[in-house]
Amino acid sequence: MAIEVRPATVFADVATMVGPKRPDATVCWCLSYRLKSSAENRSLTGPARGERVRQLCAEAPPPGVLAYDGDEVVGWAGVHPRADTSFAANRRIPHVDDADVWSVWCIRVRPGHRRRGISHALLAGAAAFAREHGAPAIEGYPVDNHGERVDLTMAYVGTRKLFEDAGFTWAADTTSILNGFPRVLMRRDLR
Repeated sequence: MAIEVRPATVFADVATMVGPKRPDATVCWCLSYRLKSSAENRSLTGPARGERVRQLCAEAPPPGVLAYDGDEVVGWAGVHPRADTSFAANRRIPHVDDADVWSVWCIRVRPGHRRRGISHALLAGAAAFAREHGAPAIEGYPVDNHGERVDLTMAYVGTRKLFEDAGFTWAADTTSILNGFPRVLMRRDLR
């Protein structure tokens, strides 16, 4: 069956992809980059994080896209205008210009569904979602791993090759390092 990518408006499906096994656990919920304010991010603990994501799913545009194999959610990509994210003020990830670009910061595929091209579908879906909402370009900040293995817990940012395969091109180096690999700014024009 073909993978379909849809806006992340169904909170239960977002929770399946980025929520904790225990509702009281304080985990990312993919808010660390999505929230512009690090103070807000730090203040949200336990179930409050999930409630904040529930609010974001009800907003227009929602906080990302979901991949489905039939009715089953199998993937997530966090994507939103850069101005609404912590990348708006991130000192390690440069701004190439003043364009109102969108950022894609997290790509996750459920265990048991990997190695089926879902990451590629998510990245293409994130770009289409940004374009539909008027974005002139979309950026990502993957690791430049030169083909070396990336630990799965750190692979959420994607790899340079994944982004290149999706039509993104190198736009700038960054001073950000993740799992020992430098991150690069990759951009795709959507006009």
